[in-house]
Amino acid sequence: MSNNVPKLYLLDTNIISHAIRYPHAPLAKHIQLLSAENPACLCTSVIVACELQFGITKKDADNLASKVEILLRFIRVLEIDSRVIPHYAITRAHLERQGTPIGPNDTLIAAHALALGATLVSGDAEFTRVPGLQVENWLLSTASQK
Repeated sequence: MSNNVPKLYLLDTNIISHAIRYPHAPLAKHIQLLSAENPACLCTSVIVACELQFGITKKDADNLASKVEILLRFIRVLEIDSRVIPHYAITRAHLERQGTPIGPNDTLIAAHALALGATLVSGDAEFTRVPGLQVENWLLSTASQK
């Protein structure tokens, strides 16, 4: 397998929310730059899109809805498929055995990233407990670029 395969980044809800809330912050600029250079390297999960839509609906925020819609034009929303099933089962069973379960949506998001071979970009430290999951926190790494 070639080392020239571009990395795939699956953006979590808190990363997308931060980019929308602070469109001129280093994180949003980093996402814009990556999207311009290699749009195929950025994606999110349909589970994340559901969480974003729930937030919009809960707040009844039309302005927020248009911002989410604009950002999701540049980030592919990927559906889950049967490849996620074993990753979900293994992840959930492992974390429950350890006494450190994560929420059901987060378990699905982690399993989706694992199934895709993607790096999950999240500010949520609980994902670091998922075996085999590559996690990057761009909230920290881009904060030093202010």
